[in-house]
Amino acid sequence: MLERIHEIPAVSLGADDYLDDFWPSYRCTDDVVWKLQRVQSFDAAVTPGPLVEGDWERSLKLAGDGRAGGFARRRLRIVEPCVTSYLRWEMHVLASRGASREEVRVLAAQQVADLEIDRRLPELVVLGTSVMYEVTYDALGLHSGARRIDDQEVIAACRGDLDKLFAAGEDLDGYYEREILPLTAPRVPS
Repeated sequence: MLERIHEIPAVSLGADDYLDDFWPSYRCTDDVVWKLQRVQSFDAAVTPGPLVEGDWERSLKLAGDGRAGGFARRRLRIVEPCVTSYLRWEMHVLASRGASREEVRVLAAQQVADLEIDRRLPELVVLGTSVMYEVTYDALGLHSGARRIDDQEVIAACRGDLDKLFAAGEDLDGYYEREILPLTAPRVPS
């Protein structure tokens, strides 16, 4: 189902409308919050400012600790073989938050290749069993909003797919220690 999300009828929301819609739904989450991340890098306009400026430590501090409500949170991060500066930054942030905040698993892009025959997997946020957002970006890589999906059968099928991929993924700690820690602090061209 994940590979067909772009075909599912949805309500299109601009960036501001998405945030206005997201937060009330997030606060009412009735089960696990899922995040599926596929994009490897973003335009400098959406990369954390201090990271673009070369201030690695400040960019990590500004990312915060990711605290959330009392529900479980799971993140599935798809990674390409060549680790981008953005991905290095993100992995440091996730590792610094620790497992108490969010369960994070990593999957290599080749592990989802059979799901990406026509296009890459979407960036998704699934809030329990009630709402799912396909986060959207424009041609320049700037966040443009989301597509809201409320179909309970589609959400259930996607949650099932996410469960399977999550089980196949590697725990963040192992990936982080092997692939990220040996790298120098990233520099993002301005």
